[in-house]
Formats: sequence, structure tokens, C-alpha cells
Amino acid sequence: MSAPTLASGAPERRAPVRPARVLLHVFLAGTALAWLAPLLWAMFSALRPYGETSAKGYVSWPDTLNLDNFKNAFVQSDMTHYFVNTLLIAVPAVLLTLFLSSMVAFYVSRFDFRLNLALLLVFTAGNLLPQQVVITPLYRMYLLTDLPGITESGKLYDSALGLVLIHVAFQSGFCAFVLSNYMRSLPHELTEAALVDGASVWRLYWQITLPLCKPAMAALATLLSIWIYNDFFWALVLISTGENMPITSALNNLSGQYFTDPNLVASGALLTAIPTLVVYFALQRQFVGGLTLGANKS
Repeated sequence: MSAPTLASGAPERRAPVRPARVLLHVFLAGTALAWLAPLLWAMFSALRPYGETSAKGYVSWPDTLNLDNFKNAFVQSDMTHYFVNTLLIAVPAVLLTLFLSSMVAFYVSRFDFRLNLALLLVFTAGNLLPQQVVITPLYRMYLLTDLPGITESGKLYDSALGLVLIHVAFQSGFCAFVLSNYMRSLPHELTEAALVDGASVWRLYWQITLPLCKPAMAALATLLSIWIYNDFFWALVLISTGENMPITSALNNLSGQYFTDPNLVASGALLTAIPTLVVYFALQRQFVGGLTLGANKS
């Protein structure tokens, strides 16, 4: 069989494989395997009965692989109830964070005033504080905030509203910073032309600027959904009633006082990870596109 030729008739020469490129691919494959190893091991453990692993050890060839642990974990932890709790926290928190941070980003990026940069720094400075630093005064404030008739507990403490507000407060700074940088890259001629035509500030924000920010908003929505869904710290501190816990804290239901089945816990952890995978794969194209915004701009 003849070698492929170019349009000029000369045979095509393949570029030689460089050792550095081979080492790069080996390194990337090894890194990917290292990241996937805990997930694969958890899946392997979740498919095995605990009696078999306790008798033969976890590093052994399995005799039985089934989905019994997944079924038991779903039923014993009452996972449906805690999934609903998590949705009642994550969905409003994501929408409120994107809405409020986009308004801040619009104001600091499209209007010039003396405290423009200082206002943005105030919003982003909150992300620099560790959560453990503010937990004591925040906990006291939640206990002292009365909300009769609004929450079941009558206070901001031990309520889904309290978790929504704390997530909005801690995530808005990062989102405002990202969106303001993206909005600054939009042509100012768009807003100037709309102002000449008599458009209001709200119309500039809602109908002109915000639709152009869909890639950045989709990327942030993906990140926020995963971060808020996987939160354990705030739910553990600010929720005391077990029925009000989100899904991550509900995994404690699979742990007994004197005995814990690690295979059952592994299956429960894998079940709780499914919604985050669904969100990521559903918004994968927008997420990757949002991360590469401005990469090709000079």
C-alpha cells in the first residue's frame, strides 16, 4: 500500500514521537488514575457484602457482587427526604447568588464612580475569611434572630432559610468578581446606544447585559450547585434537627453507635454524588465554555 502523499505529490512525513510527549501522556494517565482510584475503590466496596470483606479482607477477589448495599443505603437513610431538603436549600441559594452578584457586577463594571473598586473589594473580601473564624458570632446571631411564623423553629437557626442566606453571603463575592470581569469585556457601545434610545438602568441590566453573560452564568451555576450541594460544615453547625439536615449530613444515619458498615456508607456516598454528576454533565459544554472565556482575546 502506497504512503499518503500531499497535493504536490511528495510523500507525507509524520512527525517523530518525542520522549517528552510520551512522558507527558504517561504522567496525565497516572494522574487521572490516581484521582479515580478512590472512586473505583468505593464502587468496588459498595458492590460487595460486608460479611465477605470482613472475612476475606478488602484486598481480595470478590465472590459476590450485587446492588444490595445501594438499596439498603437508600432505604435506611431515608434518602428521598434528604434529597428534597437539599433541593430546598441549593436551588434558591444558587438563583439568589447569581441574581444578586450579577446586579453588583453590573453596577461596578458598567458605571464609573469613585468607590467602584472599593465596593467590589468589600464583596470579595468575605471569601478571604475562613469559615471557622466567623462561626461563633454567626452561631450566636442565628440563635438571637427570631422569625416567628416564617420558619418552623421560629428562629433563623435550624432552618433551611438560614442555610440559604449563609450560602448566598459566602458565595456572592466570588460570583460578583467573576461576572464583573466578564461584563467589563462587553462593548460599552451596547449600553451607550441603549441609553441614547431611552432605556432604563433595569432594562440595560435585564434585557441587554444579562443575556450576554449566559456562558459565565452557566459556569458559575455549575460550580455553585456542586459547592452548595456538597456543603457539610454549615449544615452541621446551623442545623440541629435531624429531619432538617441536607443529604451530606444525612449520611450519618448509616453509622451506628457501636458498629458502622463501611460498604453501606460507601454505597450511600456514591448515591449522594449522582445529582452533582447530572448537573455537571448537563452543563458541561457551558461550564467548559465559561472557563475559557477570553482565552482567545488579544
